[in-house]
Amino acid sequence: MLLNNWTQVTEFILQGFSDTFPLRILLFSTFFSLYTAALTGNTMIIVLVIRSSTLHTPMYFFLVNLSILDIMCTTSVLPKVLENLFSGKKTISYGGCMAQVWFLSWSVCGELLLFTVMAYDRYVAICHPLHYSTMMSKKICVLLAFGVWSITGLNISINTGLIFRLSFCGPNVVDQFFCEIPPVLLLSCTSTYLNNIVTVFTDVFFSFLNFVPTIVSYGFIISSILKIQTREGKKRAFSTCSSHLIVVTMYYCTVFYAYISPISSYSPESGKLVAVLYTAVSPTLNPLIYTLRNKDVREALRKVLLFRK
Repeated sequence: MLLNNWTQVTEFILQGFSDTFPLRILLFSTFFSLYTAALTGNTMIIVLVIRSSTLHTPMYFFLVNLSILDIMCTTSVLPKVLENLFSGKKTISYGGCMAQVWFLSWSVCGELLLFTVMAYDRYVAICHPLHYSTMMSKKICVLLAFGVWSITGLNISINTGLIFRLSFCGPNVVDQFFCEIPPVLLLSCTSTYLNNIVTVFTDVFFSFLNFVPTIVSYGFIISSILKIQTREGKKRAFSTCSSHLIVVTMYYCTVFYAYISPISSYSPESGKLVAVLYTAVSPTLNPLIYTLRNKDVREALRKVLLFRK
């Protein structure tokens, strides 16, 4: 009888940041700058790889996929954040909330899986250079990228589908500046037991089971680099994977904290700070890291700029 009296929530209130006007202006300026930089940087990476024949290699093919996921991640969150900061509102529709959950989770899980693929690519390049063209052929690269997108797409379809079966009857305040799975599940009026089980399996697969082969790959890579006799050879070998290692370390640290902790121990305050890092800061820094630390990308950028002049 009680179930029939429940009123389904049609919108959520995003309890993100302070309501003071000066802070809203500061946050709007900050997020707008980060969003603009993220879009510009990642779009630049995509254009450079497409236009520069010297970048038509497996490593840069996967880098394009990473840039697309970064754009998806930041675009799923920051436009709504900017709208709410500008208007002073904090609401998001039920459909908009589910859309954020869908695209954000897809991009986060996709990046974790893609990092493993990129680590394998660097492992083959450094540890098996003579077989690189065979082990990382165009067909294999396309299959690996397809696997990343399809596996993560199937995963988020299951997770989002399970959320759709829940009832949200109030309260409707999401203690976060966007919708993501942990705080949304806390608002459900019905049991989230199955959701929690699937979430744990998802965390284990996309985090731990991807983290282990990534670490193992870099263990072999470092071992191979240390065996190189010349200092110049070591420097050249390490330069091909240092950018990826920095990005992976930065991303795993934030995502581990945000998603590996149990739903019941979710901390909104610290969660907001960490969320800013992987939804805004990380997509902005990734292109800078790959551009500033990669000679091939810098050279391709220089040629494009000279051509435009």
